[in-house]
Amino acid sequence: MIKNKFTFLLSFLFGVLTIVSAQKSETLLEKKSVPIFENGEAQVVPGFSDESSWITHDLWVETEFDTDGDGKKDRMHVSVTRPVQTETEGLKLPVIYISSPYFAGVASNLNEIFWDVRHELGATPKERLHPEVVRTGERPYISKSHIQTWVPRGYIVVHSSSPGTGLSQGSPTVGGDNESLAPKAVIDWLCGRAKGYTEPYGKEKVKAYWSTGKVGMTGTSYNGTIPLAAATTGVKGLEAIIPIAPNTSYYHYYRSNGLVRSPGGYLGEDIDVLYDFIHSGDESKRAHNNKVVRDTEMKNGMDRITGDYNEFWAGRDYLNDIEPMKAALLMAHGFNDWNVMPEHSYRIYKAAKNKGLPTQIYYHQNGHGGEPPLTLMNRWFTRYLHGIENGVEEDAKAWIVRENDDKLNPTPYKDYPNPEAAPVTLYLEGGAPEKGGLSTKKKLAQGVETLVDNFSFSGETLAKAENTNHRLLYVTPTLTKDIHLSGIPKISISVASNKAAANLSVWLVSLPWNESKKVKITDNIITRGWADPQNHSSITESEPLVPGQFYNLTFDLMPDDQIIPKGQQIALMIFSSDREFTLLPDPGTELSVDLDVTTLTLPVVGGVVAFKSAVE
Repeated sequence: MIKNKFTFLLSFLFGVLTIVSAQKSETLLEKKSVPIFENGEAQVVPGFSDESSWITHDLWVETEFDTDGDGKKDRMHVSVTRPVQTETEGLKLPVIYISSPYFAGVASNLNEIFWDVRHELGATPKERLHPEVVRTGERPYISKSHIQTWVPRGYIVVHSSSPGTGLSQGSPTVGGDNESLAPKAVIDWLCGRAKGYTEPYGKEKVKAYWSTGKVGMTGTSYNGTIPLAAATTGVKGLEAIIPIAPNTSYYHYYRSNGLVRSPGGYLGEDIDVLYDFIHSGDESKRAHNNKVVRDTEMKNGMDRITGDYNEFWAGRDYLNDIEPMKAALLMAHGFNDWNVMPEHSYRIYKAAKNKGLPTQIYYHQNGHGGEPPLTLMNRWFTRYLHGIENGVEEDAKAWIVRENDDKLNPTPYKDYPNPEAAPVTLYLEGGAPEKGGLSTKKKLAQGVETLVDNFSFSGETLAKAENTNHRLLYVTPTLTKDIHLSGIPKISISVASNKAAANLSVWLVSLPWNESKKVKITDNIITRGWADPQNHSSITESEPLVPGQFYNLTFDLMPDDQIIPKGQQIALMIFSSDREFTLLPDPGTELSVDLDVTTLTLPVVGGVVAFKSAVE
C-alpha cells in the first residue's frame, strides 16, 4: 500500500514537472522575437527595440577593383547593427543598407574651392584651390542613420563608406564604375558571395550568417545615388531601393543642354570640386588618386569650355546602365529642388517603369531631400525584403504632396505625369520691354524682340520688373480657375545673339510675385530650364554662333506638378545669364527672339479645354 502511494506520488510529481517544463518551453517560444506585420507593414517589436542589446561590429569587404594603385583589391569599410536575436536565437533578417562618401567628413572650406564663374563664355577659367579633407569618425560606427527606424522593425542596418572615403580603400570617382561595384561587393558579401575581413589588410574572414540575402537600399542626394548605382549592376539580392533626390547623371547635375550650369546654391561647383569635397580616405593614397582621377580623367573629360556631352559624362549617367537593373524602385524627390533637380528622378522612374519593374514615385513641393512617409517606405521594404504580400503593387503609382498639404500626407494619383494631362501649345505676343502675351491663338507678324544680358539682376528682380530690357516676359490672361500642371513643360525657341556665345535661361513663373512674409516655395517660380544656343543641333557638339543668325532650339524645363491658383498669371520669362546658376560674362550680350516661331508647351490636366476655360 505504501509502495503504491509512493509510486503514485512519483508519477504525480513527474507529471507536474512535465507540465511545468512544457509551459516554460512554450513561454520561451512565445518570448522569441520575430518580425511582426500589421496592415502590410513591419511593426516595432519589443525584443528588437532594446538598443543596449544590439550587436554592432565593423569589417572590410573586398571588391573586384584596385583604384588607389597599390596592387591590391580595394576593401570597403562596413559597419553592421543587428538585433541580439541574430546571435542568440539564430534569427536571420533582411538588410537595409546605406552607403555614402560623407560619413567620414568633408572639406570645410567649400566656398574657397569653387570655380570662378565670372568670365567670358569660352574663356579658360583660372585655377582653383584643392583642399585636404580631415577624416573624422570612430570605429565601429560609420553612421547611426536609419538604425532607430529599422532595427526595431526587424531589419539589420548596414552602412559603408564609398571608395576613397573614410576607412574605405580606393579612390572616389564621383560616378565612376567603382562607385557602382563597391556597394555591389557589399551586397555580394551579405549574400555569401564575396569576402569580408576583420581588418583592412588582414586575412581573418567574417561572414554574414545572420542575413537572409534580401537587401534594400535608401539614402538622400549622393547617398541616394549609390542605391541606383548598385541596382544598375543587376546584383542578385538587391530587391528594392528607395533613392531620395538622387543624382542620376552628373552631366545633368553640372550641365544643361550644353550649357555649363552650377547646381542651385553652389555657384561654381563642378565634378572635380565634389571630388575634392569628399576625398577623406587614406592620406598616403591621395596623391595617386588626385593624379589619376581628378587631374587626368576629370580634367580631360569634364570640359568647362563647351559644356558638351561626351564619353566622360556618358560614363556617369546611370540611365545608360539601367538595363541590368532588377530592383523594385520607389523614387522620391522635391519639385522645388534646384540642387539635384527633379528631372533626375523622373528619367529613371520612367525607364524603370518601361522595363516592367515595380515602381512608385513620391514628389513633394519643397526643396532638396525629403524622404517619403514612413508608411510608404515600410510597405515597400515589407513587400520586397520580407516577402509579405501586402498588395503594394496595387497601390497608387504616384504620390504627390499638394501645395498646402503636409509632406506626410501625399495625394495618390494613377501615375506621374497625371494621365489626364495633355500638351497645350502657347504662342507669344510682343510687348517688350514690358509684358507680352501667351495665348493658344497664334497671331502673325509678331516679329523679333531683344534683351540685353546683365547678370547683375537676379531672376526674381527681372520677373517682378514692370519695364526692363534685360529680359522678355510673356503672360497669360489672369486665371479665372485653377490650372493643374503635371509633367514636363517644353520650349521651342528661335534665338540669335550678337556674339559667338551666349547663355540662355528660361523661367516659368506665377505672377503677381508674392512678396509677403507668408510666401510659400510654390508661390512664384513654377519651373526653370537652361540651354546653350551653340548646341542647337546636338548636346554632343557645339559651334560658335554667327552673330545675327537665328537658331532653333527645343528643350525641356524641369518636371513639375503644381496647381496654379485662379487670380494668377502664368508667365514665360526669357533671359540670358542666370546669376544663381550660369557663368557670368560681362553685361552687354544681346539675345533676339523670333516670336513667330517660338512656342511654350504646357502639360495641363484637362488639356486645351481646361486651359481655355481658365483664361476666357
